[in-house]
Amino acid sequence: MKSAPDGYTLLLSGSFNAINATLYDKLNFNFTRDIAPVAGIMRNPLMMVVHPSVPASTVAELITHAKTNPGQLNFGSAGNGSPQHMAGELFKVMAGIDMTHVRYRGSAAMLTDLLRGEVHLAFDPILSSLEYIRSGRLRALAVTTSTRAPALPDVPTVAETVSGFESVGWVGIGVPRHTPAHIVVKLNGEINAGLADVAIKARLADLGGAPIPGSSAEFGRLIAEQTERWSHVIRAAHIKAE
Repeated sequence: MKSAPDGYTLLLSGSFNAINATLYDKLNFNFTRDIAPVAGIMRNPLMMVVHPSVPASTVAELITHAKTNPGQLNFGSAGNGSPQHMAGELFKVMAGIDMTHVRYRGSAAMLTDLLRGEVHLAFDPILSSLEYIRSGRLRALAVTTSTRAPALPDVPTVAETVSGFESVGWVGIGVPRHTPAHIVVKLNGEINAGLADVAIKARLADLGGAPIPGSSAEFGRLIAEQTERWSHVIRAAHIKAE
């Protein structure tokens, strides 16, 4: 934020910045004010996964189970305000169900308890849970993007059952707010050229993500939309930073 606005200091920003804008009561910066958007890089879906003991093979069956057994279903996350937590809270609101949030200090501990059945449900990055899904140790119900994931094309989206649901992780590049427009345009063009490269596209796919090319204005709109979306969820669920 305080670096020279010359295009040589870049910020790898992400969905956590949009969440933190509301999650923390006091920050010494305003992300949407102090950082100029340059370009998006990658969008990452989360996977709604359950332990095999959960009697649900679809999102609709999970919702029915949760409504029949209010408060008995729990979901794990990497901590308060994490993208996994946000996805779970958004799902609770949009599906009209009650679930108990179980927070962990990181995804690894959460995934361990999910595999043991101590946690029923999680919204986990595809790469983290893919091998367990394929081995049958976890059951995939849906992905959180608006379209199906190439890695698991037979797995539906949450939105196919809960209309309008979307919760994605994303990363992109920003610069100090007073960076001249021609530098932002130059950086945006180079990043988009990279995202068009076949090898880079393949690498992003290996990571379970997809490129998000576009103008700096389009990336700025994504940041604004995501910041607004998560502010409503954080306030509605009374989420506080740990």
